[in-house]
Amino acid sequence: MVEVLAIIPARGGSRGLPGKNLRPLAGHPLIAYSIAAGLQAKLVDRVICSTDSEEIADVARQYGAEIPFMRPAELAQDDSPDIEFFNHAIAELGKTGYRPDIIVQLRPTDPIRKPGLVDEAVQMMIDNPNAHSVRTITEPGYSPYKMWTINEAGTLDPLLQVPGVAEPFNLPRQELPEVWWHIGVLDVVKTDVVTETDSLSGTVVLPLKVDRATSADIDTLDDFERAGKLIQNLDCVRP
Repeated sequence: MVEVLAIIPARGGSRGLPGKNLRPLAGHPLIAYSIAAGLQAKLVDRVICSTDSEEIADVARQYGAEIPFMRPAELAQDDSPDIEFFNHAIAELGKTGYRPDIIVQLRPTDPIRKPGLVDEAVQMMIDNPNAHSVRTITEPGYSPYKMWTINEAGTLDPLLQVPGVAEPFNLPRQELPEVWWHIGVLDVVKTDVVTETDSLSGTVVLPLKVDRATSADIDTLDDFERAGKLIQNLDCVRP
């Protein structure tokens, strides 16, 4: 049997929207939607929350998540990379003799997930034993081949080049290479990849396409209000 752990990362601090993880969204705290996505997934065995906040921990417990440890404050800073809390969680759970085969990350800030999406991602990993991870992707709003950087002389340089094409930025978008935007709806990774390579993706990454219209990456109050409207009108996982 494949052991699957879902982890919800939830820091107490947030510069963009203070208290956003507990902010009410359509009748429930924001974090509750990610907890529900883990609990309702048939292929997920445990759902835990990694947080440095006792208040968040209390709410997470109320909605069914485990809090087997508290995250140290130094691993919950604005610039703390995700790999740090992953390694901390794996180490803490390892002290109890528990080590999952697969870890699903469910960020509270992307609460809209269609029913069955988590299981679909986990099943992709199970069906593809050589894969290191699964990432949710969607169509980008703009093509990076039409983006520029400003050099030291104050003039523009194209961000990307296309082999054999002199000016890709002047081509219609339909003629440019297909690109995809990684979104935070969910990520799936093998535990061994995390511990052996210090990476959350590895090198063999499977794509799981998600409708861009349902993505709600919440950083601001406007994002929060948009997510509230989407949730009321979409078939998605709810607490």
